[in-house]
Amino acid sequence: MAQPGNNDTTSNDEKTSPAELNGISEGLTTSRLRQAFPQFCAVSAKNLLMLTFGSTLGFSTVLIPELQKKNAEIPVTMEELTWISSLNLFLVPIGCFASGPVSQFLGRKRTMMLTTIPFIAAWIIFYYATTAEMLFIALAMTGLTGGLLEAPVMTYVAEVTQPHLRGMLSATSTMAVILGIFTQMLGGKLGNWRIVTMINLIYPLICLVALCLVPESPYWLVAKGRQREAERALCWLRGWVSPIHVQSELRIICQDVQKPAESKEKIWKSFGKRTFYVPFLLVSSAFCIGAFGGTSTLQTYAVLIFDSLDAPLDKYTAAVFLGLAELVGTLLSVCAIHFTGKRLLTFLSVGGTGMCFCLVAVYGYLTEADMINTESISWIPMTLLIGAAFLSHAGIRLLPWVLAGEVFPVKVRSSATGMAGSIGYIFNSIANKVYLYMVNGMSLPGTFLFYTLINFAGGALLYFILPETEGRSLKEIEEHYAGIQSLKTRPKKEELAFKEKWAASNPAIIYDDTESKL
Repeated sequence: MAQPGNNDTTSNDEKTSPAELNGISEGLTTSRLRQAFPQFCAVSAKNLLMLTFGSTLGFSTVLIPELQKKNAEIPVTMEELTWISSLNLFLVPIGCFASGPVSQFLGRKRTMMLTTIPFIAAWIIFYYATTAEMLFIALAMTGLTGGLLEAPVMTYVAEVTQPHLRGMLSATSTMAVILGIFTQMLGGKLGNWRIVTMINLIYPLICLVALCLVPESPYWLVAKGRQREAERALCWLRGWVSPIHVQSELRIICQDVQKPAESKEKIWKSFGKRTFYVPFLLVSSAFCIGAFGGTSTLQTYAVLIFDSLDAPLDKYTAAVFLGLAELVGTLLSVCAIHFTGKRLLTFLSVGGTGMCFCLVAVYGYLTEADMINTESISWIPMTLLIGAAFLSHAGIRLLPWVLAGEVFPVKVRSSATGMAGSIGYIFNSIANKVYLYMVNGMSLPGTFLFYTLINFAGGALLYFILPETEGRSLKEIEEHYAGIQSLKTRPKKEELAFKEKWAASNPAIIYDDTESKL
């Protein structure tokens, strides 16, 4: 007769232990906190670079109002002003073309360290700028460098983290960018724009030191034949453990990296398949809605917009509250997306943002027609715009970046993600470039009415084309776009264990030669 404990033992043996899921040899367990902390440190060092990039994106919010003053330190025309708001975003995609090959040649860590140098030089040029041309040079440097860091930062997180931490730690990248933008809004309130440039100079310097302290991607090291260094990197990343703890994961990495590369002909054929162009249209549509839905220009021209609407608070103080709302919205999205799914969060975000802009447009038209007394209710449009910033960053502004990392097939994932990201930067730069012309041609209320229509139309479009990918494995998502199955609802809780095990057996993005094309 079998002992009662035997069944329990068999049951436990059939389950996959956390150690096995994460590539650690059975019987050599390490606490989850000890495993997670070094990965958090490595990603945080990378996030300092994203914060630096975010500060370059938000600097225009401080600079543009100063340049519009009558006795501005640097005289500029309206055309030059529109380029100051958008030039860096236009040049990000160009930097992306060099990002892949540089990252493959120098390594993820060394490339990120390299990008801190142009950022440092750009802030020095900003500080000593006396002409619009000097501002253009500095903006061009930040845009090109922002594109250069695209490949290393996106692949570094995937290649140093364990599957169960990857999603959460990947989402911190956007939070770091938003935090960088917020520091600019706060800096504009506290000091002159030249003082802000000196404060911004500190971020890349700290980042450079932090990156020196974290290891290189073990995937890149194995790909370069430096297996001993890859082993040491894994030991560091998995809790400063001994080599025997990481042997299983190291073998998996070696197998993935040493898979025979597919021919370029076969890879380029993947770009003509439904599994590429349908997800690409989805991600591009989400970027378009996020950019032309108004919150991109609201972020860049916040101080001018609050000044035009006679906000009851100081215009710089109002901009600080708007930046804080963006940061809180991003944090809420990171925490809530696992529980709500992407569809619900997106529709609440787009619908709420559109409604806020609609009410601001109505307020503006009533004000222009002298139908209301704005002195006692001037807080309404300011509150609505801050609400729009919060709602947009809780959904639609983050959605395309999250989707880009999971909806493309593995053969072209790195290239497709870079292409989609470039599209997003181009949309944002166009939206910023035409904003002042839109206000001059259709008034501020008319501009917000346009943003309202984009949000409502975009929400309707996403209702039909956005699947629920939260909780789904990458294999299921690819099969959805291949027409093999449909992602109509989120998986049940009892299905998640299988999906986590599947994710553990696919621990990182597989290399593809097309990364060097972008």
